[in-house]
Amino acid sequence: MRDDSMSDDSRRRFVQQALAVGAGALVVPVQAQPPALIKAGKPIVLKFQSTWPTKDIFNEFAQDFAKKVNDMSGGELRIDVYPANSIVKAFGIQNAVHKGQLDGGHGVPTYWHDRHAAFSLFGSGPSFGMSSNQILAWFQYGGGQQLYDELVQKEMNLNIQGFMYGPLTPQPLGWFKNRISNLKDLEGLRFRAVGLAAEVFKELGLNTTALQPADIVPWLDKGLIDAAEFNNPSSDRALGFPSVSSVCMIRSFHQSSEVFEVIFNKERFDGLSFALRSIIRYALQASSADLSWKAADRFSTDYEEMRRKQGVRYFGTPDDILKAQLNAWRKIIARESANSRIFKRIIDSQMRFAKRVVGFENDLTPSSKMAFDFWFPTA
Repeated sequence: MRDDSMSDDSRRRFVQQALAVGAGALVVPVQAQPPALIKAGKPIVLKFQSTWPTKDIFNEFAQDFAKKVNDMSGGELRIDVYPANSIVKAFGIQNAVHKGQLDGGHGVPTYWHDRHAAFSLFGSGPSFGMSSNQILAWFQYGGGQQLYDELVQKEMNLNIQGFMYGPLTPQPLGWFKNRISNLKDLEGLRFRAVGLAAEVFKELGLNTTALQPADIVPWLDKGLIDAAEFNNPSSDRALGFPSVSSVCMIRSFHQSSEVFEVIFNKERFDGLSFALRSIIRYALQASSADLSWKAADRFSTDYEEMRRKQGVRYFGTPDDILKAQLNAWRKIIARESANSRIFKRIIDSQMRFAKRVVGFENDLTPSSKMAFDFWFPTA
């Protein structure tokens, strides 16, 4: 019922004054609080270790991810990343995270190949023509996360929650004493490789040894191995490959779609608030983009500088070796699928996704080499 004792103008002035007082009552107390009181208490600190030496760009990528989480949480959560071997050995991170000795870790799934061959399929498998970014697409939208969780938490019964991120470039065949011209040149070489990729090289006649990154160049220098692969120009340069070898064979199918794995102790992760868990998930997505941009710049720079300043000679891997790698993958897939139901399920899922996604990509994408040769004919 309208009160006619108050004029319209008086009523409007009353409402405006009430709103102004109400707004002031809401704003003033918050502004008056010192910033330290808004975020009361100490931050939640997660102790992480990477599988990478301090000087490796991969450890820098791990730090980049942590910084995004720390910044986005506004001080509520802090991830502290330690380099390889600071707390546990590089290949001991999965066990340490499972047991709670570490809150988390940064590495690649293929490092756990000895526990289950299916780990290598998350970025270090046959990939069926998929790029590393397409592997991440499969992981996010093709059922990969669900299969990974099943492998980790049900098949292996590990107290771990893990995620994939960070598309990487295809790896070189490796560093050798001399140029590799055919399959016979590889036979009998003592070679560093890990995961299912090591099985590929065994099929090609090499004797493989799994070494953590920091040990590769010292073993080459002492003659304990004849040749080795690791990952990319920036990492290879930082690890010191040009000091022990001047020949790098580029292009290979042994690890052409590598991605990173970030793992958390599952109880620790599940104990975080929904907001903090969301920040971690979105920080991984942001890190994938940032990492790919940084890698494009840094990898190409180190590639050119090793060639021009350090005398590294790059040679393309012969087609007969590449085809032999694909045939090796076919044998490995058949063997491991017969031994493991979840291995076969992951392979089948990837093949279905790759047939559609890679087929689409091939149909729509013009040749980058054609464009490069047109614009830089003398390069």
